[in-house]
Amino acid sequence: MQRTLFKKYLRITSLVIIVSFFLLSFVLLVAISSYWQSEKKDLLRKNAESVAKIASDSVITVNQNEYQVDGVRMQTFILAFADNINADIFVTKQDGQTLLAAYGSGGNVDSTRRIGPKIMNKALSGGYSAEGTMDGFYNQRYYIVGVPISVLVKGAPVQIGAVFAASSVKAFNAFRLDILKMILFAGLAAFAISFCVIWLFSYKLVQPLRNMAAAARCFGEGNFSVRVPVTSQDEIGQLAVAFNNMADSLASSEHVRRDFIANVSHELKTPMTTIAGFIDGILDGTIPPEKQSHYLGIVSQEVKRLSRLVRTMLDLSRIDSGELRLRPARFDLTGVVLSVMLSFEQAIENKKIEVRGLENAESLFVDGDPDMIHQVVYNLVDNAVKFTNEGGYIEIELRDEEDRTVVSVENSGDGISPDELPMVFERFYKTDKSRSQDRKGMGLGLYIVKTIIRLHGGEISAKSVWHENCRFEFWLPKHLEETPETPDGQRRLVETHGEEPKEKPQKK
Repeated sequence: MQRTLFKKYLRITSLVIIVSFFLLSFVLLVAISSYWQSEKKDLLRKNAESVAKIASDSVITVNQNEYQVDGVRMQTFILAFADNINADIFVTKQDGQTLLAAYGSGGNVDSTRRIGPKIMNKALSGGYSAEGTMDGFYNQRYYIVGVPISVLVKGAPVQIGAVFAASSVKAFNAFRLDILKMILFAGLAAFAISFCVIWLFSYKLVQPLRNMAAAARCFGEGNFSVRVPVTSQDEIGQLAVAFNNMADSLASSEHVRRDFIANVSHELKTPMTTIAGFIDGILDGTIPPEKQSHYLGIVSQEVKRLSRLVRTMLDLSRIDSGELRLRPARFDLTGVVLSVMLSFEQAIENKKIEVRGLENAESLFVDGDPDMIHQVVYNLVDNAVKFTNEGGYIEIELRDEEDRTVVSVENSGDGISPDELPMVFERFYKTDKSRSQDRKGMGLGLYIVKTIIRLHGGEISAKSVWHENCRFEFWLPKHLEETPETPDGQRRLVETHGEEPKEKPQKK
């Protein structure tokens, strides 16, 4: 049988209520019993003392040491007291012999027996109080109180007998049973109401968790559209909000994953199809020998394209795993730009692109990873050449400022629309959805560029005038040195200006 959280909570809460109820009932019953016993004994004592006072006033002296009580008068009084408190009241001599008695409790009394000397001595010496049969005087248990009857003889008190008042324990047990029944009845009613309230509360409490479990099962099946309704502002509500945020993140990740697979499949399929087609054409003789060199050149270009794709994927993997590390060195940034431009010489000539800004370029030394900065410049120039219009221009500017070195790459052409400009640095984002121009890209180049620049402590931005030009600009901080690895295994860059190094967190 499945033990749900609802059943566990309901079971535990009900058990706590039941245990608390019985504990409270026990304490309440003991307190009421103790209070009733104390009140009953006090009542018996007060009535016994009243009867003793009346008996003392009703004493008739027969001889010098013999005393007789006015029985007619006393009998009237003790009958009234006995009926009033539902107790037995009897008057005894010093030797324990009963003179007068009134049995208001309805108990069975052996009136022929004398009260034992020990009990009489206690009663005559100041008072007697006990629970029992009074040494066989009763055949069941009673609460018994005894007080002496005192008279003044020559100015001194003399005990001539005792008054005993007794109440049956059986009557108290009946009273206690009635109290217990009332407590049980009230407890059952309270438990029934509490159970209904707890059931409703528990059901509402676990309902959001059930919704989350159902949503999680949908996630496992690949459906990321399910969301949990937020019905409160407490911890459960906060959990629902966090769960929905997680669902949004999973949905976004799933969308990125699918786009990634689609992009990779498309980008790998095109060159592989081209390579396979030309190789098969050479092998089966479809392509004549005089044209094989030409088509092998195309195959070589496609292989290089595949190599670039694989390298890009490796770079992306290193970025995601945090393994992309700087190898800082001091190098000539102008030389890197010129080297990149030379690699695009043929493409620039084919499109009759005018190159501006490098006519009077001088050496400009910076600190950073030369290979990574080369990749940054290469990706920016590659985009510029790709999207520059026929007979357009590419303008490259290098500026040496006080605390940074700035590089900008601007090209003429359609540029980037204002709606797409904020998203150009996102991974897998391509402005040319038709792939007519950007057939070789995966939408990862600018994302990697931004990551590398931030890793160096700089920033990159993009500006564009729609249908006119597009401009990318990045800057690198000056005088960067690498510190030893931190305890988390990351390296950080510090800025030095002829003083103690000031640590800068490495941006990701």
